Amino acid sequence: MADDNALATESTELLRTLIRNACVNDGRVTSGQEVRNADALEDYFAGSGLVCERYVAAPGRESLITRIEGDDPSAPVLLLMGHTDVVPANPAGWQRDPFAAEVEDGVVWGRGAIDMLNLTATMAVAVRRLRASDFRPRGTLIYLAVADEEALGTYGAGHLIEHEPGAVRADYVITESGGVPIPTSSGPLLPLTVGEKGVNWRRLVVRGVPGHGAMPFRTDNALVVAAEAVRRIAAYQPKARILDVWRRCVSELELPPEVSAALIDPERVLGAATRLEPVSLARVVHACTHTTFSPNVVHGGVAVNVIPDRVTVEVDIRALPGVGPGEVDAMLAEALGDLAAQVVVESQCSEEGSLSSPDTPLAQALARVATTLVPGSRVVPRLAAGATDARYFRWKGIPAYGFGLHSPRIPYAEYPLMFHGNNERIDVESLRLSALMWEALCREVLG
Repeated sequence: MADDNALATESTELLRTLIRNACVNDGRVTSGQEVRNADALEDYFAGSGLVCERYVAAPGRESLITRIEGDDPSAPVLLLMGHTDVVPANPAGWQRDPFAAEVEDGVVWGRGAIDMLNLTATMAVAVRRLRASDFRPRGTLIYLAVADEEALGTYGAGHLIEHEPGAVRADYVITESGGVPIPTSSGPLLPLTVGEKGVNWRRLVVRGVPGHGAMPFRTDNALVVAAEAVRRIAAYQPKARILDVWRRCVSELELPPEVSAALIDPERVLGAATRLEPVSLARVVHACTHTTFSPNVVHGGVAVNVIPDRVTVEVDIRALPGVGPGEVDAMLAEALGDLAAQVVVESQCSEEGSLSSPDTPLAQALARVATTLVPGSRVVPRLAAGATDARYFRWKGIPAYGFGLHSPRIPYAEYPLMFHGNNERIDVESLRLSALMWEALCREVLG
């Protein structure tokens, strides 16, 4: 018990340090400044015998790697990957300062507490403990604390894959998203993320004719056209697609037969999601069965008394695996209808979705370890709605998964609301479980 308490305390304090460093990534090359968390992690590993390598993609945008080399070149290489950046937070919506890393009643509050500094910290703790122990693996363990995950990985995983492939060459990868227990009558389900949707960001440019705001009659107001375009995109619902991974996930949820049948029926799943409570689960169901369109940013106008002649709308489109960029653009044109001729569509990002097999030796070992730590649980594969750095490795044919191990302290339905939302937090018991899981998994997989 004393060792467990020490493990929880060590993980908690490292997480608090990473939160306080406030490596906020707003998409600009000058933001993030993950060098602060790279420094903190190198300080944490100091004196352990672990040697750190630093990779700089741009000033302040640093990733850190340390490794425990195996003695058998034919044994697998496992990469534990945690990102060190976080998205912005508006303190006005939080119950606590999002960068103070306060701990109250066994819960750590702060931006990045679940996305994903909790896992970045617990992975580091596990690696340090392994290095200090009798661990002499056959296979090699790599720990990667990577920059820029929150802005598509250009200065992080994408940079490493393109410019430093040898540093991150691995047979298996594990990163964020998964392991939050879903209660069922026969025991908790632990989701294992085996794939994710493709990021397809589009900018819509609407042009009009400027004029005096005091005389709006029969003018060509770009904002009015853009507003209708936004309305149509927000209302658009492409036909649902039911993937095998979704069927497998639903089959394990132990729902009433009529509900399960609706959730895997492309003609009925939208209606089922509309009626589903809580809303966080409805969002997950919809995102896992549809390519989604979310108009999120608008720029336009120069003064209140000038009719705008140019407005841009940025749309976050997430495509299901198997839906390519060309099909995305066709859907967008369908959503716009007769407005498509008045809108210029610019592609900001076009990516394919990605999937890994849920039946690899690593996935099987992870299930054994997780179910040992959480007796009565079952690991079930799932698709993630958001993007992670795992996609860079899946595109290269490397099995990559998202997981962690969480206690039931925070209800599972609250997690989807905390990612990029207010009041992000993680309980200390989840930190302890994740650190134990990483250490046990490395021992099992690497020998």
